[in-house]
Amino acid sequence: MRRIAFIIAAIAVLASCAPKTDVTLSGGQKWFAVGEYEDFCLTGQAKATDNATASIWFATDKKLGKGYEVLLCNGPVDGTRKTGSLASVRNLYRSLAKDGEWFDFEVSVSGKCIAVRINGTDVVCYTEPENPYRNERHASQLLGKGKVGICGTSGEVEFRKLNVTVPDAVDSEFTMAAVDEQNDGVIRLQQEDFPVIDWHVHLKGGLTKEMAHAMSMNYGINYGVAPNAGEGGVGRMLADDAEVYSYYDEVKDEPFLFGVQGEGRKWTQVFSQEALGIFEYLFTDAMTIMDHKGRNSRIYRAEEVRRDGVTKDQYMEQIVKQTELILTNEPADIYANATYIPEDMQEDYDAYWTDERVDRVLDVLKKNSIALEINARYKIPSYDIIRKAKARGIKFTFGTNNVNADFGRLEYAIGAIEACGLTVDDMWFPSMSIRSSRPVVIYNHFPELEK
Repeated sequence: MRRIAFIIAAIAVLASCAPKTDVTLSGGQKWFAVGEYEDFCLTGQAKATDNATASIWFATDKKLGKGYEVLLCNGPVDGTRKTGSLASVRNLYRSLAKDGEWFDFEVSVSGKCIAVRINGTDVVCYTEPENPYRNERHASQLLGKGKVGICGTSGEVEFRKLNVTVPDAVDSEFTMAAVDEQNDGVIRLQQEDFPVIDWHVHLKGGLTKEMAHAMSMNYGINYGVAPNAGEGGVGRMLADDAEVYSYYDEVKDEPFLFGVQGEGRKWTQVFSQEALGIFEYLFTDAMTIMDHKGRNSRIYRAEEVRRDGVTKDQYMEQIVKQTELILTNEPADIYANATYIPEDMQEDYDAYWTDERVDRVLDVLKKNSIALEINARYKIPSYDIIRKAKARGIKFTFGTNNVNADFGRLEYAIGAIEACGLTVDDMWFPSMSIRSSRPVVIYNHFPELEK
């Protein structure tokens, strides 16, 4: 690799400036490297004041009228695109950097592969396909020889130790397989800056955090990776507050959104809100209920669906009552696997989920500001229920609840966007959470936990 000093010149001021390797940019100021680049690696460090933003451009011109943009924007998970995002191609929604602290960044192009690294962690690895999908607004968002520059967009962002490395040859090991974008729904959403997030991913069934990381970057889907807090689930299980803190220390620097699933119905008596509060979001479901005889029943397991003489419709009424209790008394942000019913009832889903029952559940969601998960694995809720929820102003998340490493690309959820008229404003983010203000009510009593 041949190292070349990063020489920059200001075009936002009238007076000429001496070449520098350290710069501070305010909103609207632009700085460019001398010369043009095709394959390169830009490294440096940045520090932003509170809420300040900037971006790195390449394959562009001095008007920033073409090419690619890498965003530098820290702060909470609130729906804005975060540091490391390859804008409108691989948008990210959690930053690995913090305002007021220096962080390392690296932006590389090798052949058709674009990589972004923040604080030593790969956050983007995108290979531009032979026939990329671009909407009209981003028609010129393509690789090619061009300028490398930095642009301040708001507040002040300092840069230091800037340097460009130019490779002698393209590194084939650097390249990730390209996605067929002409037949990919994700890139269409990315081009519209619609947040593509699977909030419900579990590391189980052979899915490791390394595999999830690679899949997330390749597919262009942000993953929310969550363990189970409680009992009865499959995969990583957390048993108490100590395990919560230990797990978080283990994964906090990974490039995922971090949630936790309240599993079973005992979890509110086992974990403190303070411990679970370190996660960005908390979700639960009604796949484990107390049945009509007070038994703990996992209704996704046929052997635990014990009706003992009651009709399926009567059993359905118990599911709905339990769902109301769960969503009223357990401080979750998201209702996951929403409207799931036992397998032997699913053929008559619409008959069991009557308008009256749907309204009861939606009432609780609305009252407690709980988001409704659109689940890609089970293909629930129905589009009709999603439309009713949207009409009430209920927010949505997408989730899979995978069983292994082969769990698709949110196809059902993406279909719901068009079928139900969902917009960016309909989507939920942790900045909307009110769970910390909701009291925990112990409504299912387990004597062994109350001693």
